[in-house]
Amino acid sequence: MEKLVLFIAAASGLWAVSLNPERQYHFVYEQKNWTEALSHCRLYYTDLATIENMEDVKTLNDMVDLNKFDKSADSYRAWIGVYNDVSSWRWSRSDGSDEAEFRNWKPGQPDNKGGHELCAEIFVSGEWNDKPCDKTLSAICSDVRGQNETFVFIDKTMTWAQAQSYCRAHHTDLASARNVSENRRVKELVPAGDRSAWIGLFRDSWKWADGRTSTFRYWKTKEPNNQYWRENCVAAYFKHSGNWEDWNCDWKKPFVCYSDPVYKQAVRIRLEKNARLDLNRAAVMDDMLKLVKQQLQAHGVRGDITLSWRKQSDGNVFHSDTKKTKKIKNP
Repeated sequence: MEKLVLFIAAASGLWAVSLNPERQYHFVYEQKNWTEALSHCRLYYTDLATIENMEDVKTLNDMVDLNKFDKSADSYRAWIGVYNDVSSWRWSRSDGSDEAEFRNWKPGQPDNKGGHELCAEIFVSGEWNDKPCDKTLSAICSDVRGQNETFVFIDKTMTWAQAQSYCRAHHTDLASARNVSENRRVKELVPAGDRSAWIGLFRDSWKWADGRTSTFRYWKTKEPNNQYWRENCVAAYFKHSGNWEDWNCDWKKPFVCYSDPVYKQAVRIRLEKNARLDLNRAAVMDDMLKLVKQQLQAHGVRGDITLSWRKQSDGNVFHSDTKKTKKIKNP
């Protein structure tokens, strides 16, 4: 079976070279809010537009028809597939158990003021506030020894990331306050007055609707800014080179979808197998297809991948071949 896996991997490598067509973009000039646009794209195409490099930006700028936008003050903008994941708050030291049940935000928080508040501080009152992670504060670390957990105030100002690194190097992690009791113990360490300290709560920032992990961003100057609050979705401004702006998701705008083109290719493979292995068994063929699909995805093939075996006239897929030929070849 080991040789079989090796040959399947090699064959999928050949496929990966040719099965990576570029995505196709589609402008929809009907106005919808971001959620409606997302549903439309997923129903008729693949998803809201993902933009991964300047070539994609140029493609969209070349495609757009500005005459099809209305002429309002906020025109020439279209939704794309970026959104701010404001519900992804979690603890730095996470065990995945009930950690989202307890929250003790200050009234009106979190508000993502200025569009960059991804980390949390705790006040002497025990209430929390979201804050830009690059601000400098003292920190509260945790020490975990078996079932026992203690908290330590660090009277040293650091960014949130620096505080996390410090706590992990000298203690266990930044403090978690996952219930009323833990929150009380943590807040008691904050010095009296107006001082606050970092805790281990943070969230993700901008994500792609289709789950891609591309870090490419094309923000307009001074964006994102959350200027009018709850600006958690992104529109490309096509009268400004396609630069991005954050907007309230309820605004109605045109939008851009993308589709992964359907691409078919047949590949003939030759396998060296153990004599006891029946390649025409359904379970064996299913396992081979799973291996090929995994390799295609690992080599960057995107979109839906459907694989199947082509049966020959006798109903079988594989036949023995006693001739000495290459292990893998194209038809």
